[in-house]
Amino acid sequence: MECLSLAQKDHFDTHGYLLLESRIPPEWLTKIRHEITRFEAEAATMTASSDRLDLEDSHTPENPRLRRIKLPHTISDVMRELMYSDHVLAPARDLIGPDLRLHTTKLNMKSAGYGAAVEWHQDYAFYPHTNDDILAIGICIDDMAPENGPLMVYPGSHKGPVYDHHVDGVFAGAMLPEENGLNPEDAVQLTGPAGSISIHHGRIVHGSALNTSDRSRRILFYEMMAADAFPIMGSMTKWDGIADYNTRMLCGEPTLTPRLKDIPIRIPQPQPDVPISIYEIQKGLKTRAFDTIPAQEETT
Repeated sequence: MECLSLAQKDHFDTHGYLLLESRIPPEWLTKIRHEITRFEAEAATMTASSDRLDLEDSHTPENPRLRRIKLPHTISDVMRELMYSDHVLAPARDLIGPDLRLHTTKLNMKSAGYGAAVEWHQDYAFYPHTNDDILAIGICIDDMAPENGPLMVYPGSHKGPVYDHHVDGVFAGAMLPEENGLNPEDAVQLTGPAGSISIHHGRIVHGSALNTSDRSRRILFYEMMAADAFPIMGSMTKWDGIADYNTRMLCGEPTLTPRLKDIPIRIPQPQPDVPISIYEIQKGLKTRAFDTIPAQEETT
């Protein structure tokens, strides 16, 4: 083991998540915040989302609101360098082995007062693979407290079914826990100081509420899997051939031998005719678990 104790590994195996407080040194957080400022300035010049930046529904050029920085490892040297560091990869290797492949990255802004909610879902519902050694590692850029929309998880749900994330036969990227036998009182908030990292299993049910506080709740996510986890046809995983796929190796060696695990799988098809964004896909829900920005705020 590189950095995790047996107790921490057992906690992840049993509950499907782990919180490591103050894992990222302060100097890294400072550099990331400077990068965020750069992207916020870019968002202020935009009238619609781009392939780099995802804007809040309530965004206007006069009142710019950035919802997500897309694939930050491709447009920020700082965030790419952190992704390859042992701050991020050492706990991942302890949990799913030495050979790791990148799935995607994103920086969810969850800005003070209006940061959008993310409805309950399982990452694995979006990208089923041949096995579920799949992790999302979240870097907490700000202090995470109950009032500013922290990530919430249902402990142990990573060992249950892959729930139906469809509405009227179309993939909607979300599910309602109570309609699927989960007790809202069992949900756990992952709170901690800036520099903490959260790690959650690809099959755990998770989500986060609207940020109504006066403090931002920004999280940089690095999502990865064991190199022998290959996407199932119909997955939302990008596939441009094995040569490109192998460029996504974070550490260790690639393989052409998928590891098959007997786990439940649902295919996230058909897709809605919307931009590929969890926020846009989840608009297909008829009933939401979390509040949205009031209409009057969206038009001011």
